[in-house]
Amino acid sequence: MSHKPKILITRKIPAECLSYLKEHCECTLWEEEGSIPRNQLLEQIKDYEGLLLSGTSIDAELLDRAPRLKAVSSISVGYNHFDIDEMKARGVIGTHTPYVLDDTVADLVLALMLSSSRRIAELDAFVKKGNWRRGAVREEHLFGMDVHHATLGIIGMGRIGEAIAKRAVRGFDMNLLYYNRSRKPDVEERFGAEYRSLEDLLTESDFVVLMTPLTPETVRFIRKEHFEMMKPSAFFINASRGQTVDEQALIEALRNGTIRGAGLDVFDKEPISPDNPLLQLDNVVTVPHIGSATVKTRNDMAMVASQNLVGALTGGKAYVVPELQYLVK
Repeated sequence: MSHKPKILITRKIPAECLSYLKEHCECTLWEEEGSIPRNQLLEQIKDYEGLLLSGTSIDAELLDRAPRLKAVSSISVGYNHFDIDEMKARGVIGTHTPYVLDDTVADLVLALMLSSSRRIAELDAFVKKGNWRRGAVREEHLFGMDVHHATLGIIGMGRIGEAIAKRAVRGFDMNLLYYNRSRKPDVEERFGAEYRSLEDLLTESDFVVLMTPLTPETVRFIRKEHFEMMKPSAFFINASRGQTVDEQALIEALRNGTIRGAGLDVFDKEPISPDNPLLQLDNVVTVPHIGSATVKTRNDMAMVASQNLVGALTGGKAYVVPELQYLVK
């Protein structure tokens, strides 16, 4: 390749990813902690054809400053930080990293189910505070709920949903219900899954796992009336996006016993505010949006994102987001 595209890498990446990119591109790397501040990014972007990032908004403001930009590669599966219409208008390709994190996120969902139902975080704090003393509390006050053989309802049976289903059915002998835009006969055959309407799934499930992508149609997808349909013994698990749930309605449902508990990896505002009522509730397990946060998975995501950027700039293979697929020649 006679011409090496000029790219900007907005955060530190593994050495092997940087080495790969340097073989194919002229690279500028942000070497400080975190991502490059937006004001500096806007100042520098005008000379670059490619951008490797994680979570930075690609919008009209940035694209107006980037006349040479041809491709943006995000180290993520979700791409709601892409302004698709603005990218279409300028012919800028956007890529993401599907498939890589499916198993890792599914592991976390099972961890949230177990932690919330068996009260792991709550009882860990109980022990560490010195409250576990003979006669101090009745044993029944420490009881949780079983995961094995319970009924799991998955809302959004995509790749991650299928990975969750596999673990739940084959590992915990759970009964599986699902709600999806379209039925999936292969999932029904492999895991004995039963398709339900959203309302029936909520009514019948012991655990409700929300795995829908964030789109204009799924904003506040789960609301007060949906929590009221759930069993008072049920647990709600969200590892999709915080905005797919009416968070205030969730808080009320947890406070007043409409549902038993929740396990949350995502929140309406991130990082979550220290005064968010969710942080004061014992029946909620909270983790800081770590669905894909293992060393191997994050390294693999960075490599796929690097390969995507090279592919998008040179006419090779890349995981282009569906709405921009037509831009690929």
